[in-house]
Amino acid sequence: MKKRNIGLVGLAVMGQNLALNIENKGYPVVVFNRTGSKTRDFIKTSAKGKNVTAVYSFKDIVGSLKKPRIVILMVKAGRPVDDTIRQLVPWLEKRDLIIDGGNSFFKDTIRRGEELEARGILYIGAGVSGGEEGALKGPAIMPGGQKEAYDLVKHLFYDIAAKAEDGTPCVSYIGPGGAGHFVKMVHNGIEYGDMQLIGECVWTFKNALDLDAKEISNILVSWNSSNDILRSYLIEITGKGLKEKEKGSDKFLVDRIADITGMKGTGTWTVKSSLELLVPIPTITSAIFSRGMSQDKDLRLAISEKLKFDKGKYTGSRDELIDTAHDALYIAKISSYAQGFALMKAASEKYSFNLDLGKIVRGWRAGCIIRAQFLNEVEQEYEKNPDLENLIAAPTFRNFINKNLHKLASFVNISHIVGVPAMAMDCAYDYILQMASPIMISAQVLAQQRDYFGAHGYFKLEKNGPGILRKSDGCYKEYHTRWMMDGHPEKEK
Repeated sequence: MKKRNIGLVGLAVMGQNLALNIENKGYPVVVFNRTGSKTRDFIKTSAKGKNVTAVYSFKDIVGSLKKPRIVILMVKAGRPVDDTIRQLVPWLEKRDLIIDGGNSFFKDTIRRGEELEARGILYIGAGVSGGEEGALKGPAIMPGGQKEAYDLVKHLFYDIAAKAEDGTPCVSYIGPGGAGHFVKMVHNGIEYGDMQLIGECVWTFKNALDLDAKEISNILVSWNSSNDILRSYLIEITGKGLKEKEKGSDKFLVDRIADITGMKGTGTWTVKSSLELLVPIPTITSAIFSRGMSQDKDLRLAISEKLKFDKGKYTGSRDELIDTAHDALYIAKISSYAQGFALMKAASEKYSFNLDLGKIVRGWRAGCIIRAQFLNEVEQEYEKNPDLENLIAAPTFRNFINKNLHKLASFVNISHIVGVPAMAMDCAYDYILQMASPIMISAQVLAQQRDYFGAHGYFKLEKNGPGILRKSDGCYKEYHTRWMMDGHPEKEK
């Protein structure tokens, strides 16, 4: 058998489409799937007449490849990845390369990389975004692992990746270990936030203005025009999807779809990581919780029979609400992305990923689900200031927020009046509000409460000075008040 360039394991839709993408770019591919019938079906249909060879064992896929061998895994995250690696390794040699192109948890990727490195085998955990279409036509790729491993396949990645409008491939080396899968995880968390924010706008338009799906579609289509700050893939597909009619019916498909949203795990991993790193991502978290509540359909029906509160009416103009929603959504988007980027910044320090946030954004401009006009502005801000403390502080965004934050507050208020739980919008607003609060009175009260019931202590300003002094200035010392003693004496902890 003639030796091939690339091996691919896992022929679900993503794996099939990625194999076709690779072959289309001039790389002969050998494919294997645990279920042999799926391999045979692929060869007889989509891969018919193409430079794709089928094999039916791990021994044969490795034996069919040129050295150093490159094997891409497109299998389900978790145990299936470990099982696949376990069966591949006996046939591999030192300096061969395994690429995990699935949505693996980044800590699993770190562990697998260390185990394989001990055997002399190279390993890349590559986040691949773009869904079925992206896999076929060009995804955004986020590879992490040894730099040596990336250099071995960077030209393959360049060839198969999506290309931005300026022709730049949407791929670059993210960092060591699980950096690629961490960034893909946060990408997916941001995606959850984007989707929820758009959904809350649609719901509010429906309740406040009594618009049908086609009328709301027209609004989103106008927002997706070439020069609009909201132009994005998600706005585009939402606008297109809303006007779709159910087959054989005059009803809009979206009105017939059950209000139950699924999840595959990357969003919850993002939230768990934020808790571990103590980085607040309330907009993304609210999007996860909203999906969770959608699955409690029977409970929601039961509660709705017991709570019969009156909903208000929106009395303003249609155009005014649409304008308010447009700018509110843009600000909420800035807030949500700021949360995601703060999480990546913290992880970069914790795990020594050395993430280049500007380069990451550059790789999201095409191919991936969150591709948007907005990302060009984000990239420019990180180019001007790679050490930006938070995205909401970037000049372009802070100027817009300063002028228009009241629109987000107004939108949340209108949503609540007409009975729409705008959880993500509300959290996006409160994140900005709290980040911009030099004094958090609630935190002062909580610190005092904790000291009162648990003797946990509190920090107190040790010296006076002009303005508000920073914690990093060393002006705060920790104290405990003896609340149970007469006079409530205070002592330094």
